[in-house]
Amino acid sequence: MPPANPPQEVDGPRATGREQAATAPRSGGPLLVLITACTAATAANIYLAAPLLPLIADSFGTTAFDVAWIASVAQFGYAAGLLLFAPLGDRVDRRRLVGGLSLITAAALTAGAAAAGPSALAAAVLVACTATVVPQLLVPLVAARAPAGRRARHVGAVTAGLFTGVVAARVLGGLIGQVYGWRAVFVGAALLTVALGVATAYALPREDRSHRGPLFAGLTSLPSVVRGSPDLWRACVRQAGMYGTWSALWTSLALLLTGPGYGLSTGSAGLFGLFGLSAAAVAPLAGGLVDRFGAAGVVRNAYLLAAVCVPLFWLGGHSLGALFAGAVLIHAALVASNVANQTLALITTTVPATANTACAVASFGGGALASALVGPVYDSWGWDGVCTVAGAWLVLGWLATALPVRRATSSSQSGWP
Repeated sequence: MPPANPPQEVDGPRATGREQAATAPRSGGPLLVLITACTAATAANIYLAAPLLPLIADSFGTTAFDVAWIASVAQFGYAAGLLLFAPLGDRVDRRRLVGGLSLITAAALTAGAAAAGPSALAAAVLVACTATVVPQLLVPLVAARAPAGRRARHVGAVTAGLFTGVVAARVLGGLIGQVYGWRAVFVGAALLTVALGVATAYALPREDRSHRGPLFAGLTSLPSVVRGSPDLWRACVRQAGMYGTWSALWTSLALLLTGPGYGLSTGSAGLFGLFGLSAAAVAPLAGGLVDRFGAAGVVRNAYLLAAVCVPLFWLGGHSLGALFAGAVLIHAALVASNVANQTLALITTTVPATANTACAVASFGGGALASALVGPVYDSWGWDGVCTVAGAWLVLGWLATALPVRRATSSSQSGWP
């Protein structure tokens, strides 16, 4: 019979012997609330264009299929920004990074609002999303300053803000765009980004960075960091698979809902994003489960839940009820997997910002590749093709990490199956 409290493997916050001392102010209270709000506002920018694609197409005199690639540009831009800027959290004072990147994002969104064509808009979206990496700069800070037994809960709170921003982008973006036009949505996002970004930068504690060497050494060290931690590698691949599944379904949903099958307006289709609020509700619960049981079991159950969601979305091509159920469950699966994998990334190495970057880049890279595929797939094979891409991404994400991995070091014992 197993002991009541077995030693914890390196898949949860209690697994590490490297607890970070609470020498600086805790991340809870008003600061955590402000960080969560800033995360919501900046994360919304990544998905700002997705619910507005029909309106953007109309204003440029083209079809929604011809501008669908702008949503992929946003995700590729975000992945590029993660590579360039997120590792700097280990080396540069985050106050300057958060403030400066928020200003760049706001300027790019304003330029996007004035774009004269799809190419100009895509360029503005690319710049804006490259600079929209503030959430991934703040998560390592929150995790480092949280009490050891509540680290995943605090990460879950910020994750709840991130997904609330994603929902707001779809719901509010669609509604405001329907009434005032898509350009007004971009202007409003720019104002909100700069306001919350500057306020957060001002409120963050000052950091004395002692790292030496090239400024972008964190970027060049990414491959070795991932190779040195099989737990981190598994977290990256599995989150890429999960995020790709969600992205394939969610970024093409507006095309399904506004198409001939359902014939909804952009505003009505945007309301569908309210089902994404399940992510904000699940994130704190997932954090508690990770704090108590570790990450491996949470990720495994999230994958099982996502496997149920894919056929629900397939049925949703003809049934709103199935689409409703799938929308709620896919967000719950995504956020549970995200909290577990991101918490693991933050504790499994001595360079948490760099490890968090690896996990986030894998996640959004997987999402960007999947959303890039579903545009032409939807055009050729319809909603059935989109669901096939989503299912394939889920299977690849799991099978690619199902085999045992030889340990690079003997300093940890993995609980990954």
